[in-house]
Amino acid sequence: MNKYLVALLWVISLPAQAQHPQFTIHKLRLPSELAYYDNQFSGLATSADHLYLVSESRLQDQAEAKLYAVRLADLDRQLADTMYALPYRKLPITGLPALRARMAAAGQHYEGLEAMLLVQDAVYLSVETDTPSPTCYLLKGQLRPDAVVLDTTFLLPLAKPLAADGSHIYNAGFEALTEVNKHPLALFEYNSFPDQNYAYELAGGRLQNIKPPTKLPLAPLPFRLTDITRTGANHFTALNFFFKGEGGDAIYRPPATDQLNNQLVQHQSNYQNYARLISIELQDKQLTWQPLWEFPEPYRGYNWEGIAAYKSGYFIINDKYTPARPYQTTLLYLQRTN
Repeated sequence: MNKYLVALLWVISLPAQAQHPQFTIHKLRLPSELAYYDNQFSGLATSADHLYLVSESRLQDQAEAKLYAVRLADLDRQLADTMYALPYRKLPITGLPALRARMAAAGQHYEGLEAMLLVQDAVYLSVETDTPSPTCYLLKGQLRPDAVVLDTTFLLPLAKPLAADGSHIYNAGFEALTEVNKHPLALFEYNSFPDQNYAYELAGGRLQNIKPPTKLPLAPLPFRLTDITRTGANHFTALNFFFKGEGGDAIYRPPATDQLNNQLVQHQSNYQNYARLISIELQDKQLTWQPLWEFPEPYRGYNWEGIAAYKSGYFIINDKYTPARPYQTTLLYLQRTN
């Protein structure tokens, strides 16, 4: 049976009484340094009492390698008082140029940092490489009060799957990192592979001494998966975004036979941007997903790249791209209302 038909039948078979959550959207007012579009934020994570924002850190563009940290209490205060100015800290990332040089020596071309996982004072970062590079990478380091110090001896290559004809798939690297069973779990941006989709579980004792990755099957997923956040022992929420672009971006268009998903991203035969939250569950060593919440129309053209669960809702952030110029960094809090 066609894999897209299987996914459609699975969605149709969901209990009719299942209720999707609803959210009120709150826009945070960022300091000018954080609001600057060329930070190109690519991930969010919470740890202890802070929200961390990771910059794509495009070294090839002379960008600074960095995280920003904002206290959750300060974010709560601004949600209650929109005039409150957010304090923040900048944390330089050390060791990244040396690791980029090691990638170049292996013939792989670094493009930027894409996802972040924080476990106490341990930080894990996924590296996106250009489309011709056959591998992406996982980095690890230590989160300190004034910096992120990467371990320059640790550089874990992660192979990208190929298209049916053996070619490289546009932007098929790792966009999402989370934790399962105290192991990092890495998910691809593209998840409609010709054979079985999968994520990589990176086993090791309490995120140390990581072993070769284990493949966890993932139900076929249309569009892009751009970040993920853990909401329970084996439950996650992820960003599922469709960009209407052409060229290499056309690989993310649903096939003509996938009427369900084409209805979401086409209007009178023209493609349109689309964004939603999906829930992902790990059960019996397999990952399944279902739609959770659609973004309202005004927010579908933002390239949402980061999500972090907080209280009963989520912080989300875009990289840089917005429906209209000038581009800007936009941080939202989605507050659950039911």
